[in-house]
Amino acid sequence: MPTTPPPRRIAALIVAAGRGVRAGGGLPKQYRIVGGRTVLAHSAALFLGHPRVEHVAVVIHPDDEALYREAVAGIRGLLPPVMGGATRQASVRAGLEALASHAPDAVLIHDAVRPFATGDLVTRVIEALSTNRAVLAASPVADTLKRGDAEGFVADTVSREGLFAAETPQGFHLDVILDAHRRAAAAGVEVTDDAALAEWAGIPVRLVAGARSNIKLTSQEDIAVADRRLQGEALLEAGETRVGTGYDVHPFTDGDAVWLGGIRIPHEKTLAGHSDADVALHALTDALLGAIAEGDIGSHFPPSDQQWRGASSDRFLAHAVGLVTARGGRIVNLDLAIIAEAPKIGPHRDAMRARIAEIAGISTGRVAVKATTNEKLGFVGRREGIAAIATATIRLPFES
Repeated sequence: MPTTPPPRRIAALIVAAGRGVRAGGGLPKQYRIVGGRTVLAHSAALFLGHPRVEHVAVVIHPDDEALYREAVAGIRGLLPPVMGGATRQASVRAGLEALASHAPDAVLIHDAVRPFATGDLVTRVIEALSTNRAVLAASPVADTLKRGDAEGFVADTVSREGLFAAETPQGFHLDVILDAHRRAAAAGVEVTDDAALAEWAGIPVRLVAGARSNIKLTSQEDIAVADRRLQGEALLEAGETRVGTGYDVHPFTDGDAVWLGGIRIPHEKTLAGHSDADVALHALTDALLGAIAEGDIGSHFPPSDQQWRGASSDRFLAHAVGLVTARGGRIVNLDLAIIAEAPKIGPHRDAMRARIAEIAGISTGRVAVKATTNEKLGFVGRREGIAAIATATIRLPFES
């Protein structure tokens, strides 16, 4: 077999020119929504996100240009779509001719309706191309195979030994597969996939391990199963939502200002507490600690510990934020309600939101600060102190 240098420039060709609507939904399968986006978008994202793939082109049916534009809206990096032909083989050849102008060394040909191919699978095919001109991802046949007769009865059992189920992507050095397609078109030869075309052209095809999960969507049931699976994967990737609540209260004492939400507000009194008594930041700290089930502010900063006397409460909130981050989490929203007859919170609301967002490392759009009075009822109504209630919403990776 002639030797060729290992390919350095890799392109991907996604075949999406089929008209198959037997999967239901009134649309070709590649434009059906699974897991929140089109099947085609899932396949395109795989190759666009692979570090070894330089160009990605999609072959579409000439009647599907509007569908295609909608399906890949917001996806960057795709070459202009290639209009396909009357058969899959003609569509692939059109795509290869279009890619040739970009001069890749090798091409990965992939069926758009295989949205479960993985980056590892793509890498295996690419690596095999360093010593082979044609590579087929395939999995050993696991099911018992039966041959039926014309009357619907089993004629015999077919041995599974040495049998593989072909998958995509299939990888080829561009020059050899494009030449094979041109020769086949001239000879009127039609085959079922590109590996078969390479076999016809006398090109040895190397097998690499496929993935049984890399199924081709063909039926309505396939679409439904794929949707459930991808939604489940998306939930796992997004993690779990946790919500924590915090409540704190501090009495007034003699002074000339209060600390609320990390902001010093002039007032005829101050709040009494072991630290700066910022009731708002204390409630937020407890809310975050509650969301990750890490005790309360007192267990992390004991009032009996003199190092916290007069301490700025932003240290407490920053500590809780750090614990969330250390767990791989992120803060989605902080919601704070301050209950006070005085001082007025409204004039300081935006400054509080900005300071809380700064401490938490989030945007101000994720911080809510509300204020209310206690309608002159209870200790707040008698202006004896201030209370605060906080809710923290966070995202954490799923735990076993």
